[in-house]
Amino acid sequence: MNNIESIKGKLIVSCQALPHEPLHSSFIMGRMALAAKEGGAHGIRANTKEDIQEIHTQVDLPVIGIVKRDYEDSKVYITPTMKEIDELMEVGVEIIALDATINTRPGGKTLTEFYKEIREKYPDQLLMADCSTVEEMLYADELGFDFIGTTLVGYTEQSKGLKIEHNDFEIIREVLAKAKHPVIAEGNINTPEKVKRVIELGAYSVVVGSIITRPQLITKSFADVLE
Repeated sequence: MNNIESIKGKLIVSCQALPHEPLHSSFIMGRMALAAKEGGAHGIRANTKEDIQEIHTQVDLPVIGIVKRDYEDSKVYITPTMKEIDELMEVGVEIIALDATINTRPGGKTLTEFYKEIREKYPDQLLMADCSTVEEMLYADELGFDFIGTTLVGYTEQSKGLKIEHNDFEIIREVLAKAKHPVIAEGNINTPEKVKRVIELGAYSVVVGSIITRPQLITKSFADVLE
């Protein structure tokens, strides 16, 4: 396992492509991670054990691992059950990230119940809370998550209309002032200026995804101005 300290104050690049996306392929995500490393990334965030296995063959950077999976009885899709945790433990990742919103997990399980279950089975695994509101972030901090993430701000019912960059990253500043655990800034941080700013404010690290690794979305931003 890589030294997690190496991501402090540095860039983590999210290398993900879902089944409906053009770059969906473990081989491609491995090369994407290599390109990110060459560009100066100090960590990778990745989805599925297959992609992570391939990424491990290409780069020796710390990995934040997730498994995105939909369940009919829950809105939670980022590492929602123990099945996904077990899959990530098989390939070994420095940090496992999971949905830490107020939404109920599959089978009606609460975040507190799920968190305790993970800690009992894997007491030494570092965990990151993907949250959407300040309240959720501070609750995850109290529970004992090792890293608090702003990943889902604006992506849940309870955070609709919230923007991570609003009022000079007010959400991040508030959480930093109150949380005991390090905060990883993530979600719509799509310019070098925003990256620099969140680190200046005190974020432990910053994750950037789509604007680096989803060419269809990058292309759209250029094409749209001509429509």
